Amino acid sequence: MTFKKAVRVFLDEGRSENYKKLSKQVKQIEHDADNLRREIENSLYTQNLIPDLRADVLHLVENLDKVINKFDEVTYMFYIEKPEIASNYHIRINELCDLSAECAENMAKASRAFFRDLSSVRDYSQKVYFIEHESDVSADNLRKAVFDSELPLANKLQLSNFINEIADIADIAEDFIDELLIFTIKRDI
Repeated sequence: MTFKKAVRVFLDEGRSENYKKLSKQVKQIEHDADNLRREIENSLYTQNLIPDLRADVLHLVENLDKVINKFDEVTYMFYIEKPEIASNYHIRINELCDLSAECAENMAKASRAFFRDLSSVRDYSQKVYFIEHESDVSADNLRKAVFDSELPLANKLQLSNFINEIADIADIAEDFIDELLIFTIKRDI
């Protein structure tokens, strides 16, 4: 949610104080997630928790961290590169951000379901697959619109890179789901 809000603020205000605050919040979330990942890894080994699933859980936690890192990376890219994005692209970029964030949210729900309700893992996974496909379509259409425009080539390339980076969030979530489903089958057996 913070990522989506940050992008909206950037599109409306540029690198404003509001955006800087939101960018710092995303960075703090990423930092907190790294600390939590280390605590989980430490607890799994020092307390000898779930030895049968330990390797799978560690792998899942590391892959969850990749998505959070990507949110931080994209937010920081907006901060550093300050892309000039014409207002006619704002709605479509927000749509792409919403899809990527929704994909990550369903990925997180699927990962929680892995420990509580294995049948729900498949439901959330199907949502991730569907939303990731929608984000691909959205990104492709947006890239096409950018390259069909009269923008200078440098602007087109910069926007295309941002579109790719935002869409990568959904791709990482989909990759996570592929592995989570394998771990779910292993656990179900």
